[in-house]
Amino acid sequence: MPDVFADLVGQDEAVDTLRRAAASAAAVLRQAAAAHAAATTGPAEDDDLDALAAEAESEAAEGGGAGDPGAGMTHAWIFTGPPGSGRSVAARAFAAALQCAHGTGCGACQGCHTTLTGTHADVRLVVPEGLSIGVGEMRALVLRAASTPSGGRWQVVIVEDADRLTEAAGNALLKAVEEPPPRTVFMLCAPSTHPEDVSVTIRSRCRVVPLRQPAPEAVAEVLVRRDGVAPEMARWAAAAAQGHVGRARRLARDPEARARRDSVLAVPRRLSGVGAAFDAASALIEAAEAEAGAAVAESDAAERAALQTALGAGGTGRGAAGAMRGSAGQIKDLEKRQKSRATRAQRDALDRALVDLAGFYRDALTMALRAPVAPVHTDTAPLAEAGAQRWNAEGSLRRLEAVLECRTAIEANVKPRIAVEAMMLTLWKG
Repeated sequence: MPDVFADLVGQDEAVDTLRRAAASAAAVLRQAAAAHAAATTGPAEDDDLDALAAEAESEAAEGGGAGDPGAGMTHAWIFTGPPGSGRSVAARAFAAALQCAHGTGCGACQGCHTTLTGTHADVRLVVPEGLSIGVGEMRALVLRAASTPSGGRWQVVIVEDADRLTEAAGNALLKAVEEPPPRTVFMLCAPSTHPEDVSVTIRSRCRVVPLRQPAPEAVAEVLVRRDGVAPEMARWAAAAAQGHVGRARRLARDPEARARRDSVLAVPRRLSGVGAAFDAASALIEAAEAEAGAAVAESDAAERAALQTALGAGGTGRGAAGAMRGSAGQIKDLEKRQKSRATRAQRDALDRALVDLAGFYRDALTMALRAPVAPVHTDTAPLAEAGAQRWNAEGSLRRLEAVLECRTAIEANVKPRIAVEAMMLTLWKG
């Protein structure tokens, strides 16, 4: 069985860093157990482990050598990199290595298995379903993270998309990172360490693990090895996804995803006038809404049914009726969360379409410049070549910038329809 870092594609330097840190963390626990066994005849107590973990972290902060048990290990980490580089994969793999019974991330023990499947009692994962992570959720998480690890190793908190923390939530996390509980490790995933993504005060207390965009060859290899995708399909999907592992897997395995991509890449030849530009914008928005609706419909229905059952739906008697009458507030809160999740899903679906469109205009630009690079979308290369001849390098660049500006505007909470309509008009006019 491959170890826990096997799916971290094309990140050799990061994997080496995390392996050494996990080995140092395991050495801390072994040293504490040995010291306690020498002084007594029983297993190491939690207080002994806490004290040694704090000492090891202090040594690491002061730059302890490689022979020190704390060298390379600290209580707070930030995983940065472009979308698809594997930020959350790296965090989960590192968490599994910390919980590994052998301290190596073997991938076979119970600690590794339960961490990777999301069932480990000492690993807490925050995956924002809405547009942001609120202070209430973060305070509850920090409070739970202060408890002693039930498995006797480490308490791990992983925050995916830490750039979505509200200011108040960031402040709540900062307090915990400044004064961390013993044997608690915080792992944050964000696109970069820019203050817009992670506050400077949090950044200064964390160790950064930068990840790079994996090469298409590495992505294709993992699709073939892990997912059983045919080599030719894997190579095409890896190139079309521009190194994004999750998107490449979706394109390789989902015919509907390929159909949606084809409709997006048909946009440039449909822009024949103002009306066509607005029609294309509407089609893109509606496709994103339909994709998002299909993605969240099943989970929304399951959550609503579970809540109604918990509140006594279908029961009889005065008590059940009273419980249902008083449930309006809880149902309203659920609907609010689901609406936020649907909005996030719509924006994610739209962003995937914009990335595909940006890849097309990138191909046109490189062809206009005669750059010696392979096209992102091999199946639309003739169309991109025709566009390059018609628009030249300057026109191709303006169109590429329009797509990128649309992504930025949507991230800044501009209404997606307004941003996409403005983009389509620029693509038409050039």
